[in-house]
This record gives sequence, structure tokens and C-alpha cells, in this order.
Amino acid sequence: MVKVVDYLVRENGNGDSFFVLVVQGGVEAVKSVVTGKLYFTAKTATVSTTFEEETCKELIGKEFAGSIQKEPCEPFEYDVPETGEMVTVTTRNVYVDESIETIEENIIDEMVVH
Repeated sequence: MVKVVDYLVRENGNGDSFFVLVVQGGVEAVKSVVTGKLYFTAKTATVSTTFEEETCKELIGKEFAGSIQKEPCEPFEYDVPETGEMVTVTTRNVYVDESIETIEENIIDEMVVH
């Protein structure tokens, strides 16, 4: 399950504004590569919408089936706010709804059978 925790305004290539929902997965224990100590975190991702701002506000706190998973992406530079360190990132977090993927796989399988 993921929970909607916020929304943001983004701009597309044409300069038009749209809203994205910020979704957060469950709490995970992670070991720091710097200190070796465990800490808790939760992955977040953004999901594009066709909603107006009022609908986005109303969705904060709602839960949806799915999870947040890492996906490879084109490398980009990221400035870590806490340390000022510049790092190269090669993955991004994406929202995945496994039930939709299963349906799509079944449809593809069914199309191949015919």
C-alpha cells in the first residue's frame, strides 16, 4: 500500500501546469553506508494526475494498492541538502500497481494465444 502525503505543481514541455501526487510507501529499516547504523525511512514517488488542486487536497491521507520500487534511469547529478555533496543518481522511485501489471500481462498472453 502507498499513502498520498502531498501534491505538487509541475510544468510540462508546453508550459502548461499540472498536479502530481506525492505517494509514500511503508517504513523500511536501512543501514547507513557512512555510519553503519540503522535508521528508518520510507520511499516516495510522484504520480502525474489530471486532477484539479481541490481533488489533490482531498486525496491526502488516502491509501492505494501498490508499492514504490526503484527503476533505472539516465544518470543525473543531485546535491544532497544535508551534506552539500554532489552525487550521481542512476535510479528513480516509481509507483507500481502490481494488479494493473498482472492484468496487462494476462491481456498480452491472451492476445498471443488467439
